Amino acid sequence: MDSRIDGARVLALGERVLRLEAESVLALLPRLGDQFVEAVALLQRCRGRVIVTAMGKSGIIGRKIASTLASTGTPAYFLHPAEGVHGDLGMVAREDVMLALSNSGETEEVLAVLPAIKRLGIPLLLLTGDPASTLARQADVVLNVGVAEEACPMNLAPTSSTTAALAMGDALAMALLDSKGFTARDFKMLHPGGQLGARLKFVSDLMHKNDRLPLAAADQVMAEAIVVMTEKALGCLGVVDENGYLKGIITDGDLRRHMGDGLLAKRAQEIMTPAPKTVSPDLLASAALELINATRITALFVVENGRPVGIIHVHDLLRAGVA
Repeated sequence: MDSRIDGARVLALGERVLRLEAESVLALLPRLGDQFVEAVALLQRCRGRVIVTAMGKSGIIGRKIASTLASTGTPAYFLHPAEGVHGDLGMVAREDVMLALSNSGETEEVLAVLPAIKRLGIPLLLLTGDPASTLARQADVVLNVGVAEEACPMNLAPTSSTTAALAMGDALAMALLDSKGFTARDFKMLHPGGQLGARLKFVSDLMHKNDRLPLAAADQVMAEAIVVMTEKALGCLGVVDENGYLKGIITDGDLRRHMGDGLLAKRAQEIMTPAPKTVSPDLLASAALELINATRITALFVVENGRPVGIIHVHDLLRAGVA
């Protein structure tokens, strides 16, 4: 066999695969009608777990869909249908919902699971390329993910069809996430580790608070205020009024601008920059870092109802891996 590669042919085949798979996903758009809404509603009503089942390449896609559902607030796991009929169906309970994938709608191993789930009264949601198939006739909700052509040059290997099924699974998971009101804070609870966990930290997780807060009263003389600012070592000082509301901020730059101008005898409110930029404790730390970068400052006071409850420094964000 000639080991030389025809570059033009390779590129043409690559382009064909990408085009056909993209077209297979776009072809799903007109099918997002009542059945899709019903599918999301069925999953949302589930009081148990979503049991995803499929064979072969569809099974690999099914595992990914189950993982996506589980990571976005919907308990789910993958059940291999062949293992299911050899005892693993014992993991299925009456309050579950089954999500099956079968391009042909005639997958024997999935069909073999049907009697058990019917006895339990478990609803069946099916992703299939044949809405008239045996599985489709037994399903409660059917989503048509059929494709005109596989991207395989022989039109045999599951390619376009598995891409379409994966995209529909993602669409279901994201619509379900939104309908459940799943938030970034919920997402963080399920993704505490790694870079994603760092990106999902909130300002409240990283801010300095209580006796670490660098604060001075508005009428405090700068000779005293500078001592506080130096002790806290965060490069700035918050200025509060008699009711504890944040009125301004004093930075190293403010000190330099007023140096030699009777600085130590002045009051904090005379030196401060009024109305500083602030954030809330519930803001994502990544958003706080974006604000810091955009405004070229090094720290932000964290306020609730106008009163400072913390301060977050760019160094805290970088140490936590927020980027």
